Amino acid sequence: MKQYLSDLKFILRNGEKRDDRTGTGTIGVFGLQTRYDLRAGFPAVTTKKLAWRQVVSELLWFIEGSGDERRLAEILHGTRDQNVKTIWTDNANAPYWKGKAEFEGDLGRVYGTQWRAWRGKPVITNADPVSNDGKNIRFIAEVDYEPVDQLMNLIDGIKKDPYGRRHVITAWDPGQLDKMALPPCHLLAQFYVSGKGELSCQMYQRSADFFLGVPFNIASYSLLTHMVAHVCDLKPGEFIHTIGDAHLYLNHLEQVKEQLARDPLEPTATLRLSENVTDIRNFSMDDVELLNYESHPAIKAPMAV
Repeated sequence: MKQYLSDLKFILRNGEKRDDRTGTGTIGVFGLQTRYDLRAGFPAVTTKKLAWRQVVSELLWFIEGSGDERRLAEILHGTRDQNVKTIWTDNANAPYWKGKAEFEGDLGRVYGTQWRAWRGKPVITNADPVSNDGKNIRFIAEVDYEPVDQLMNLIDGIKKDPYGRRHVITAWDPGQLDKMALPPCHLLAQFYVSGKGELSCQMYQRSADFFLGVPFNIASYSLLTHMVAHVCDLKPGEFIHTIGDAHLYLNHLEQVKEQLARDPLEPTATLRLSENVTDIRNFSMDDVELLNYESHPAIKAPMAV
């Protein structure tokens, strides 16, 4: 994870201060790309503790296709109790979203719903003819959309045409951004199979909270790459992280300095996935284990919403 620390230093050294949507203020740069070799071990940050169970539970929640924040609590904590929090609780309760939510914990059509039920072809139902004057006929109809399961199409495509160039999954639907508690930050991933039977993933992230979010994002997409490789009988290759707006919130700068003052530990973490799982939809928390992970203590910082 020395690449990540190098990027932190680069942002501090070269970043521009700007106002932002949350009112907190940021220092950031535009355009970063970093590569992580998954063959050499799992890229888990060591200069602070990675919230590993939160990483796994959120990815399983995405794979399930859920937009229910309380379902995420159930995956992570085993309960939907309102007193139990997740990393999405603040978004679910944000004033700008609460009026749109259809039920308690509803986040709208966020990542998982886009991965598993993208809005596809329109389907017209209940088209009833209506005549105002006996001559001109108009129709009143209901329009629904055929769901597109991007995730399963992706896996099927990798199995059938491994060297294809269309192994893409996206969460950015411009027509549905107002139906999401948070428009997707990590919005597109492309997968690539090498001649050596290795699967790599390049993810594009439009906006990246470099202190709180990016270590989480690296772990999440590295885990997804491992999972897809596992069910496609491939080996993990690289995770390539391409970022648009790479920023640090101004109220995180002291925490960043504390993290950079720590010596990185030798990367020894490896990932174990249950050999019994052959369908990505069947992974559970118990099927995913991070082995030999050591780190410095966690560093707390407020999340800007």
